[in-house]
Amino acid sequence: MGILSWFLPNGRVSFHHAGKSVILKRKPQKKGPGVDESKYISLADLCKSATPADCQLNPFLFNGHLQTAWTLMRTDDIPVYYKRWRFEGDSPDYRGSFEVDFVVPPYDVNKTSNSLTSAQSDNGTFESSTPPDSTHPSPRTSFFTKEEFSALPSDDKKPMLVVLHGLSGGSHEPYLRNIVDPLHKQGWEVCVVNFRGCANSKVTSSILYNARATWDVRQTVRWLRKNFPSRPLFGIGFSLGANILTNLTGIAKDLGGIADIF
Repeated sequence: MGILSWFLPNGRVSFHHAGKSVILKRKPQKKGPGVDESKYISLADLCKSATPADCQLNPFLFNGHLQTAWTLMRTDDIPVYYKRWRFEGDSPDYRGSFEVDFVVPPYDVNKTSNSLTSAQSDNGTFESSTPPDSTHPSPRTSFFTKEEFSALPSDDKKPMLVVLHGLSGGSHEPYLRNIVDPLHKQGWEVCVVNFRGCANSKVTSSILYNARATWDVRQTVRWLRKNFPSRPLFGIGFSLGANILTNLTGIAKDLGGIADIF
């Protein structure tokens, strides 16, 4: 049975969550056999209902390391387009800048002069920032112009997702784009907070990032709350980004303005 299980591996699915789960209001559904007509559902039960009971694993990807490596070897391209803005830290304790990528509709990057080989300067012009032979290019990404960025604020009620990537990653990572792409197509607004020095962002001070570095995401959320007052904000973190979001929940009772995190 051991050899057979190697050829036909079947992973066990289990759930781990807090004893008290957030309660969500269901959207109205058509009545019919097998349809749950209750008005509310817990987040834990929602996840269980959306997750297959069995997990059929690839016999050649039998551990987490191989599965992670495979995501880098696959040639599938997920075209997510970004516009970037550089924020200056608003606290004297965390001086320096960080850069946030906003998901936008597709555009011709080749016709954009403010690509990621440039960076904003204080007077609105651009200066050399990233060498063209960077080992971590950020495709389909360019900087906002001042006019584009000033036109961003809105009173719409679209859900907005704030994303934190993993260690040394960025908005270009395949695992992140796999989440961002379908949500944006369904009408979500999305932004990715790049950790300082990641995703071709320019390092402008000695303050970098670590698992307790909540200051940049908190500043981003405050800015989003001010400029999109009607949007419900959600947060999702991967690896180190998940640690930062977890720390944020511990120091901010209102999650820094985020309605829920994943």
